[in-house]
Amino acid sequence: MPIQRVHGRLRSLAAAVAVTLACSAGPAAALPAQRTPAPAATGSLQRHLGMLVSDGATAALGQVREHGVAVWRGSAGTSSLVRPLPVRPDGSFRIGSVTKSFVATVVLQLAEEGRLRLDDPIGRYLPGVVRDADAVSVRQILNHTSGVYDYTEDPRVLEDPADPAALERWLSTGRWRTWSPTALVAIADDPGHAPYFPPGTGWRYSNTDYFLAGLLIQKVTGRTYAEEVARRILRPLRLTHTQVPGASVRLPGPHARAYLLRPRHKPMDITEQNMSVAGPAGEMISTADDLTRFNAALLGGRLLGPAQQRELTTAVDLGPDGGYGLGLERARLSCTTVWGHGGGTYGSTTLSFGTPDGRRQLAVSFNPSGIFPTPSQNTTAHALLETAFCGGPDARSR
Repeated sequence: MPIQRVHGRLRSLAAAVAVTLACSAGPAAALPAQRTPAPAATGSLQRHLGMLVSDGATAALGQVREHGVAVWRGSAGTSSLVRPLPVRPDGSFRIGSVTKSFVATVVLQLAEEGRLRLDDPIGRYLPGVVRDADAVSVRQILNHTSGVYDYTEDPRVLEDPADPAALERWLSTGRWRTWSPTALVAIADDPGHAPYFPPGTGWRYSNTDYFLAGLLIQKVTGRTYAEEVARRILRPLRLTHTQVPGASVRLPGPHARAYLLRPRHKPMDITEQNMSVAGPAGEMISTADDLTRFNAALLGGRLLGPAQQRELTTAVDLGPDGGYGLGLERARLSCTTVWGHGGGTYGSTTLSFGTPDGRRQLAVSFNPSGIFPTPSQNTTAHALLETAFCGGPDARSR
């Protein structure tokens, strides 16, 4: 059966923030010929951050790195509605599903070391972890072709935030709850949750896939995915402002507060959240500087050997403008193709992308002032990608 992309309503942790990069339906189109991207138009980048704030975001920040040097840093908005201060470009933020790129990198390193094989069934390492464990491969959980049900679609985990009563429950109790990986996988494997499709015959973004990847890392290494990410990526690259928070609700270091703004309500500060509900699918915290350095190292070949690097960017086509590799999204722009990931948690949105050769990277974070970004904010985020890598309309016309 040919691969089919199955559409579904992606919940908060399903990286709905992918700014339509991988959401275009229709037949796959040829990728653009790779050209040297135009220099980033720094004035336009700053204007786009301002547009995010004009469209309702309370804070926005970004960085462009080229050949290992930060060539632009910017910010807009306010770090706090209580005591307004400028947003620091070096501030920390929740990166959401960009976490998946770190997790996939560790799995690929383990494959390179011969400690697992990408085409092995996950049941070889985690017997009976889900009902189709003997049919779902390691590769399929990394590229979302497993068909495994996404636990975030279960209202026991995340209710629809468009329902005012459900939102109030999340604000008062839900955001403080601690979840275990095994509990969330068990919810995904509930008898009432049929797989979306037989393994390998479709594509659907499922956060459960990356909980399975986290459990796989722990089984193979004897250490948690957080320990392996720190040991293999964070410490070697000196990403000192990146961490796995676990059940801690704090956002450490300088940061912009995240808010929920609603008609007839006072602004609600939702910065503090227990991100164990996202775990290896989306719990990590970082900075723009650390994310651009990670993307540069990953795409520049510093973390994986040539064979695993090819696996990383072997993508399922998701329409004319997007694709999904192993923990990386592929986005086609007007002048080039970039790789990275979008991330979204309640009240925070992240983009982290770079050129395939590891020479230029963009990281952006903004707090949309709602649970999710608006369509207008997503459009502006896509414009930031175009400007960072293609120089904007003026550069393309030259």
